[in-house]
Amino acid sequence: MHPSKPSGNRANRLAGETSPYLLQHAGNPVDWYPWGPEALELARQQNKPILLSIGYSACHWCHVMAHESFEDPHTAAVMNELFVNIKVDREERPDLDKIYQIAHQMLIQRGGGWPLTMFLSPQDQRPFFGGTYFPNESRHGMPAFVDLLRRVAEFYRTRADDIARQSVALQEAFNELAPPAASADTELTSEPILVAREMLAREFDNQFGGFGTAPKFPHPTNLAFLLRTWRATATSEEPDLRALYMATLTLTRMAEGGLYDQLGGGFARYSVDQYWMIPHFEKMLYDNGPLLALAAQCAAATGDPLFCRVAGETADWIIRDLQSPQGGYWSTLDADSEGHEGRFYVWDTQQVRELLPPDQYEIFARRFGLDREANFEGSWHLHAYRPLEEIAAELQIPPEDAQRKLDAARATLLAVRNQRIWPGRDEKVLTAWNGLAITGMAIAARTLRRPELTESATRALDFIREHLWHDGRLLAVYKDGQSRFPAYLDDYAFVLEAVLELLQTRWRSEHLQFATDLAETLLAHFEDPEHGGFYFTADDHEALIHRSRSFADEAIPSGNAVAAQSLNRLGLLLGETRYLDAAERTLRAAWSSLERYPHGHAAMLIALEEHLEPPEIIIIRGADADSWRDELAKLYTPRRLTFAIPANATDLPPALHAKAAMPGTVAYICRGMTCSEPLHSLAAVATLTNG
Repeated sequence: MHPSKPSGNRANRLAGETSPYLLQHAGNPVDWYPWGPEALELARQQNKPILLSIGYSACHWCHVMAHESFEDPHTAAVMNELFVNIKVDREERPDLDKIYQIAHQMLIQRGGGWPLTMFLSPQDQRPFFGGTYFPNESRHGMPAFVDLLRRVAEFYRTRADDIARQSVALQEAFNELAPPAASADTELTSEPILVAREMLAREFDNQFGGFGTAPKFPHPTNLAFLLRTWRATATSEEPDLRALYMATLTLTRMAEGGLYDQLGGGFARYSVDQYWMIPHFEKMLYDNGPLLALAAQCAAATGDPLFCRVAGETADWIIRDLQSPQGGYWSTLDADSEGHEGRFYVWDTQQVRELLPPDQYEIFARRFGLDREANFEGSWHLHAYRPLEEIAAELQIPPEDAQRKLDAARATLLAVRNQRIWPGRDEKVLTAWNGLAITGMAIAARTLRRPELTESATRALDFIREHLWHDGRLLAVYKDGQSRFPAYLDDYAFVLEAVLELLQTRWRSEHLQFATDLAETLLAHFEDPEHGGFYFTADDHEALIHRSRSFADEAIPSGNAVAAQSLNRLGLLLGETRYLDAAERTLRAAWSSLERYPHGHAAMLIALEEHLEPPEIIIIRGADADSWRDELAKLYTPRRLTFAIPANATDLPPALHAKAAMPGTVAYICRGMTCSEPLHSLAAVATLTNG
């Protein structure tokens, strides 16, 4: 990803930014501004409408619109004459993106996306028109961008009264977005959990996994919810094997498909078809953190070697290709390289034939479809078409020999692929996305028994504490030595969850203190004291046209849901009722949304489940604490938290200090606010746990 550099054009005001996405546009002839007081004041003074363009560095259609329109001098001249042009990286400013995506939905009556193109009144930044990608020439029922610009500017000049009325209506609609909270005497029940389970089953693709038809997204939170649903019934007379099937079939189809990088590990953003064959090739940290956690959890639940391999390879990919030398995880790999989507990943059969020995090629070609017609623009993108056992039988070789040869072929091709021109990498460190990745890495470390994954997660968390935690507050973005932007709800919630997971992998008392500090900041600066739940921005954040408070999952789990679950867990661990009360208030704030559309709130349903049936917490003290913890981690137990605290640990809060170390190794099992007597054998612990 390189900044656009039209010949003879000086850099615009984006040249001083650190965002790779904004720097891509620093050489445009468009007189871009970053969002900020300078641009907003200029628009007010000149009474020019604002053209707000929101995208991100790995976005394919953002690149297309940039090449067609923003690099074109004629288009840029029209933009500069008629508008104050503001470019925003949605990964740096999700607060702005959330607001204007909602506004797009209200104004255009259909979902948005990226690039998001919105036209705002200069006086109050309220939008009066918008869209997403606009072509440079009229096609597909869309006007040419330059024609649209002139019509929008004319509308602004001549229809001030209409814009004012629409602005008032839009603000009223924003004000009505938050549903009423459930009253204090409303009973919170498991009914939304049961309804969501059935609704997901109705949308499930029984052949290829996933939900609905193309395009298909991974939805790891839905799959984690289904896996937990199965586990809750696993020891009953009627275990919910259908829920287990939906989760594991989907992950299997994704892992064997082109959505998964069959050579390097890691998952692409989504599949353009129902088969998980051809992805949108960008690879995002925010997808791969939760998918890493899911693969590890499925491995623990089933013992399937495929899930073990996918979890290990995805963790290896994150460390190899996205972890910075300083420890933080970078954000994305672009979909495009050399100006073409997917070019880095696809193959020509003749090239593969020349690279591999014949005995490896005959297995590789059968497995990944090189013996079939090309599946991506005349080339082959690797997608597992046939089971390896079937191929081994056909070739009359043992399955383990076939696996060994396939692995050797994959390693050869990965080494060759690494010599290609790489997709651009967005080297921003985003606090929230790092939280998701640390959580996945910690869960995988325990499941796979790989201490190097613990090291990776610890380095990332230490990076956040060193570079993105200042004066008791988080910052959202780190790039080129600069930490910027006051953090959002997701930053606090996802990092809090990550700390609680990492503490179960390796105890550090200073990490527990960090978790407490995060929780206190959430309550002090983000909570809605009147209705419950948490706003996306802090109480001292820049004033925008709307302060959002949402409960549904999007591409990532709901920040409110993760905050509720994490506060509930931390409250139980520390015996802190303020955290438990805040979690319950969040569930009450979300209750009407859960009743209306439960399967759009999987993360909140998980938080609800843990409110209704508090997780079991095991505290282990002593010399063998780590080995006891590792033994307990062999099972998939999503409703259990296990902390191995060294006997000599200091700075423990009262609730943990009371669970004293004794000669030998000892464990305490807590359910809700009630804890057992000390247990002196692992067998006794295993007997008394809920497993």
